[in-house]
Amino acid sequence: MDPLYKPGGVEERWQRTWEEEGLYGAEPSGTRETFVVAHPPPNVTGALHTGHALQISLADLLVRWHRMRGFETAFLTGYDHAGISTQNAVENHLTEQGKSRQELGREAFVALVWDWLREYGGTIMGQFRRMGASMDYRRERFTMDDAYVRAVMRFFVHLYDKGWIYRANRIINWCPHHETSLSDLELVHDEVNDALTYLRYPFVDDPGSGVTIATARPATIPADVAVAVSPGDERWRDAVGREVIVPFVERVVPVLEDSRVDPEFGTGALKVTPGHDPLDFEIGRDHELPELTVIGPDGRMNEAAGELAGLTQDEAEERILAWARERDLLVKREAYRHTIARCERCKSRIEPLISLQWWCRMDELKQPALAVLREGRTRFHPDSQHRFAIESLENAPDWNISRQIWWGHQLPVWECPDGHLTVQETEPEACAECGSTELVRSEDVLDTWFSAALWPFAILGWPEQTPELEAWYPGTLNTTAREIIRLWENRMIFSGLELLGEEPFRHVIIHTTVLAADGRRMSKSLGTGLDPLDLIARHGADATRYGLLKLSSSQDVRFSEGAIEEGRKLANKLWNVSRLILANVGEARPGLRPRALEERWIAWRLDRAQAQLDEHLAAFEFSPATNVLYHVTFDDFCDWYAEAIKPRLYDGDEDAQATALAHLERLLKLLHPVMPHVTEEIWSNLPDRELRLIVAPWPEAVGAEDVDDAFEPIRTAAEVFRRAGARGQLDDEQERIFDAVVKPARIKADGGNVEAEVERLRAEIARAEGMLANERFVQNAPDNVVEAEREKLERYRRELDALSG
Repeated sequence: MDPLYKPGGVEERWQRTWEEEGLYGAEPSGTRETFVVAHPPPNVTGALHTGHALQISLADLLVRWHRMRGFETAFLTGYDHAGISTQNAVENHLTEQGKSRQELGREAFVALVWDWLREYGGTIMGQFRRMGASMDYRRERFTMDDAYVRAVMRFFVHLYDKGWIYRANRIINWCPHHETSLSDLELVHDEVNDALTYLRYPFVDDPGSGVTIATARPATIPADVAVAVSPGDERWRDAVGREVIVPFVERVVPVLEDSRVDPEFGTGALKVTPGHDPLDFEIGRDHELPELTVIGPDGRMNEAAGELAGLTQDEAEERILAWARERDLLVKREAYRHTIARCERCKSRIEPLISLQWWCRMDELKQPALAVLREGRTRFHPDSQHRFAIESLENAPDWNISRQIWWGHQLPVWECPDGHLTVQETEPEACAECGSTELVRSEDVLDTWFSAALWPFAILGWPEQTPELEAWYPGTLNTTAREIIRLWENRMIFSGLELLGEEPFRHVIIHTTVLAADGRRMSKSLGTGLDPLDLIARHGADATRYGLLKLSSSQDVRFSEGAIEEGRKLANKLWNVSRLILANVGEARPGLRPRALEERWIAWRLDRAQAQLDEHLAAFEFSPATNVLYHVTFDDFCDWYAEAIKPRLYDGDEDAQATALAHLERLLKLLHPVMPHVTEEIWSNLPDRELRLIVAPWPEAVGAEDVDDAFEPIRTAAEVFRRAGARGQLDDEQERIFDAVVKPARIKADGGNVEAEVERLRAEIARAEGMLANERFVQNAPDNVVEAEREKLERYRRELDALSG
């Protein structure tokens, strides 16, 4: 073994070895209990980010743990075609060349996307490998593969035939740059400085007075169809039931009451514009109001805006305000800061527009999924996210599944000249209703989440009944961020139940969101982004995995490179202690012969650590799991056990040598799921290795005796001796271990230190007792912080007793 551990080169070598030897491969045997993870597919144009790195770390930890425990593990992966994201990337590529997709036409553009992906796509899977993800890369799937497309078409036709897919004019998120509807996830929200404009809408029967409204979007005034006020609002009691005149267009509209109006906003009177606002759309539908649209797909004023047609919204606003000012209807304008939605890709301001789209009814489709969640057959972790999953599904509106872009799954819908629709999986020869052969396919493509909803079973070959589908569906768990729950997790659940009659997985882990060190979200555009590959280059993949898992203590944490540095130090410590043992075992082979106290003690500590580790991993508690591994490795094994057995190793004690190898073997197994590369490298240096560590069996507890009470006085005495040069009463064996541990420190006893140490310990005890007596601290501080204070208090008391004795 080299004197220093250098992860660079070692990690890449083991990734190649494991994959080339087929150790990542999964085959549907049907003879073993399965552990199946259909990993969330990254965008085909994507690159590794912190969320991916954390997701991979925790999923691969669980996969490796189950693989060593004898499960048939299938860790499945692939790519999502990422509709608008990929199209945007290719369009930007065209723009750089002075071209556009419109010039190419749809067929040539789609062909270009495929060419572009072959050259630039798919790099993230290599980055997954760099993180140590033990996926079955042979089974990589893509949501635009022919077999996957067939599954998507089957799903659409199935839902259509049941009457759950329909076409209707509804309000949607519209990007005027890409000219398509968008899902909520494809939006970003920014706070902007704007102006709030107050305008008077004159009464028809008394033009000298009227209702004053406040709006941040005067350009939409030509689409106003009513004014609404909150029921019981005394300010407008006399206005309800009367009619007012909309400025500029001079349309007569009613004043009505609606409980959804916020009486605290502006004047408490709301201009109702169903064509350009989601709330107004709901009010308009309930009151059967007209739905006017004056902004077109390109974000400019359309023909319905009359003389404003063709103008930008800012230009239209100037015209409208000038008109109102001349007629003394402009009351005032004031600064207004509010949040607006933008397209995630192009940053264009989103237009809420009424548009003819395809929708999926949710009222019946969601019911089996709700039953599964309420009964706990699928559980989200933590519990707070399980409650959110249920609530979001209970309140799920009908789903806008169509997009007006070219890259994606084109709807299997054909229309004849008479307007009849034919819906089937493959191109029809004639109209199903009138027999016409003049058919035109819908230009819309499906929302990316529509195809993603099939991921857990489409990648197994559905709708074909494959051996993989038989063996690996339902799967075991899925991992994702909380913002994906309603967009993907819930949809996979109801899709699996609808098409296969079973939920796709039993557990959903909603992993921690890692924020930038200053508490902001990680974002390249904000300058707060973090490239995990840089962390790997500096510290190694094992350290990066360890650090991210250690940070996974709550739903939101600030990034700290210190956690990753701790992982690097742990890998180095493990490397050094392994070199120490391997350099001093002679011809010994691993075997437990624990006759000395330190050997019985480390056997007990390893037993206890394994029990704690198994418990934490079964409960998906990743940060506590890393803490267990850290302390059993750094403190118990390296600082105490290894130091205590050094003299015996140096003296050629064969029992000590064999036992040290056995304990090191076991420690490497416990660490492997979190830190796979360094542990496999050390394992390969142990004598008589017949199996790679990745497939070595998870250790059995040895049933060691709890000898903590016998060992604790040594630890306490050594801690005190290191600081104060005093020791308590130890028997002969304890004295031997004590000398082995503290001699390397070369600390000289100095009675003056004892007095100072006593005073320090008394002060620390008083401080800790004061904190734990503070009810606010105990109730509000994180559990691990409170527990750490209790542990410190107990330690201080033990050390004070040792000094006093």
